Amino acid sequence: MTNPESLSGWTRLTTGTANVDIIGRRRTWYIGFGVLIAVCLLSLVFRGFNLGIDFTGGSQIQLPATGANGTISTQQVDRVYEGVIGFAPEVTQSVGSGDAASIVLQSEPLTPEQLVPLREALFTQLQPLGADGTPSAASISDSQVSGTWGGEVTTQALIALAVFIVLVTLFLAFYFERAMAAAALIALVNDIVVTAGVYSIIGLEVTPATVIGLLTILGFSLYDTVVVFDKVRENSRGLLKLTRRTYAEAANLALNQTLMRSMNTSLIAILPVLGLLVIGVGLLGVGTLADLALVQLVGMITGVVSSLLLATPVLVDIKLRDKRVRDQAARVEARRARAAGRGGTASDVEDDPATDTLAAVSSSAPAAPRPGARPTGKTGRRRG
Repeated sequence: MTNPESLSGWTRLTTGTANVDIIGRRRTWYIGFGVLIAVCLLSLVFRGFNLGIDFTGGSQIQLPATGANGTISTQQVDRVYEGVIGFAPEVTQSVGSGDAASIVLQSEPLTPEQLVPLREALFTQLQPLGADGTPSAASISDSQVSGTWGGEVTTQALIALAVFIVLVTLFLAFYFERAMAAAALIALVNDIVVTAGVYSIIGLEVTPATVIGLLTILGFSLYDTVVVFDKVRENSRGLLKLTRRTYAEAANLALNQTLMRSMNTSLIAILPVLGLLVIGVGLLGVGTLADLALVQLVGMITGVVSSLLLATPVLVDIKLRDKRVRDQAARVEARRARAAGRGGTASDVEDDPATDTLAAVSSSAPAAPRPGARPTGKTGRRRG
């Protein structure tokens, strides 16, 4: 059998035999997450969100991206708008591709006295083409967007979030245990705060699609955490009766066993999101996909990091509040100290009844029976 210690680091990682001390460094992770959450909360309080037109209300103007003089750029539209209104619009983006490409401009609410000269200036200077291929003023449309719709979406999303958290708590407490449910919820709250904080710090526009995308990442984060917790439960089954390893060591072993799986799962999940950003937004110009893809990308990265470096370490600290777990850890350390004093190793094979049985069955039989031993089974000789 190959000794795991002789394998390369990458091979040990892919085979689940790595020995990365994640739990032992949990105070470092706590400090890192604490600083990150503090920065995000400060940004949320003092900077707030860059709310989109669906939340604040305003005017929206749309025109074809093809004009008599060629392709119309967002910069050209911004210059015309600023020349008429006196300040730049809030958002100007290209939507669609090919003949269906258009420019969508969103701004604060404009009065009819402002919209009429703006539409005239856009047509005069940019000459957008209509359906018949000739410049048409009718191809420029405007509409007023109410901020109540975004508020309704947010309210429904918050209700869905509350129901999700309650159901998740009940499921984890029933399927696993209350300590795991508490640790998973702490990781979920971290994911929500960090993702929202990143949007606040960078100043990305928050739209209803952003709110919906935030809900979708919670399931991904929870899935990764449940995978690790299931392995922790497997490694710690019957642990209080043994002195082979502590609960912290069993949890660290579970993290190492699932580390590569978590990385691969996360990478596979992130690739389609990157495809939305690169192809959908970058190449095809579908700007509406950016809101959904960005929040999913940030949330997935945050979720996989928190499931590995936050959820399980928090679980260990919660379990260490149990006197039985602390006493078992003390017995493990005492056993190792006695073994070190004898110059041996702290092997716990005899602590595990299943291991004892396996050792007895697999022990080698003697090459020949001892003198005077009588056969215990049938022989091939017949009595006549």
